[in-house]
Amino acid sequence: MASRPDWDSYFLTIAAVVATRSTCLRRRVGAVIVRDRQILSTGYNGAPRGTPHCDEVGCLREKMGIPSGERHEICRGSHAEINAIAQAAAVGSPTAGGTLYCTHEPCVFCTKAIINAAIERIVFIHPYPDELARRLREESGIAVLQLPPTVLFDREFCGTTP
Repeated sequence: MASRPDWDSYFLTIAAVVATRSTCLRRRVGAVIVRDRQILSTGYNGAPRGTPHCDEVGCLREKMGIPSGERHEICRGSHAEINAIAQAAAVGSPTAGGTLYCTHEPCVFCTKAIINAAIERIVFIHPYPDELARRLREESGIAVLQLPPTVLFDREFCGTTP
């Protein structure tokens, strides 16, 4: 009998599924906020509610040849982490003391929102080169854990191993 995934792997796999809803043309990111092993909210990167998505109108940063991680202010999309925090706020779910599971390491903008949302822990898979974000997380005392991509879609957990 296959063993069950640990909680971090379980919630990261859910974040990876959430990322499939992303409408960003550059990177699909999913986030899940959890407290006491209960999902509070999810978020993926895409345009604000009720506005056209990048997969419908195109990506201005792509058209202008702007590298990843630069000129966020001209992007019409919101990051998965911000969307998960906003979703929790919209339905009145307190995030204080929670864990944010994200497919990618949060940028500085998301890190500031995470700190202000009193989230205490971040678990991610793919690194993102943002030294200020890392420094702010360290200064604020947020616990951070990076796991390898192998925690996702493990065939043993999906019941497909021979």
